Amino acid sequence: MSLKERVYSVLVISAKEKFNASLQSLLPESKYAPVQMVSSVSLAKRVLLERSFDFVFINTPLPDDFGTRFAIEISGNKGTVILLLVRNEVYEEVCDKVTEYGILTLPKPASKQMVAHTLNFMAGIRERLRKLENKSLSMEEKMKEIRLVNRAKWVLIDELKMSEADAHRYIEKQAMDRCVSRREIAEEIISTYL
Repeated sequence: MSLKERVYSVLVISAKEKFNASLQSLLPESKYAPVQMVSSVSLAKRVLLERSFDFVFINTPLPDDFGTRFAIEISGNKGTVILLLVRNEVYEEVCDKVTEYGILTLPKPASKQMVAHTLNFMAGIRERLRKLENKSLSMEEKMKEIRLVNRAKWVLIDELKMSEADAHRYIEKQAMDRCVSRREIAEEIISTYL
């Protein structure tokens, strides 16, 4: 799927109606859906309990918090790209504080063109995170298979008094002869003997 075909979910945390309207015009429904807007950190926390978002925009300051601490708090959410918009006067200070958490920062006022460019950067970052998530899942699956095969080897060693090398060869040969995965053979062994 190309970037042009992707649809990103967006959470906007901003108490400024003018900013919200301006940002909404940069988020066509064909590429950004759903777009949910809330006006405070407390409302954003409730929304984030229900679902995750690809992008989170935080227009600081907010009525119940500046927003920096909240951005850092949610930066651990896998796959979420965060953009913090801060006044130009505090940009350097805030940027220094949040960059290590992978949070993007833009000084305000930011032109529509700058925000549009930043949306493209965010899409690129999100896709990279998506690939890392997929790679992580495949590694977890491989680790599960290795653990399962090792468990099956120990069952063969205990039950049939095979050596570890013989148990390993047995599982490999059964998988090749029957054209199935080592995982399937391991599961059969474990269910037969345990």
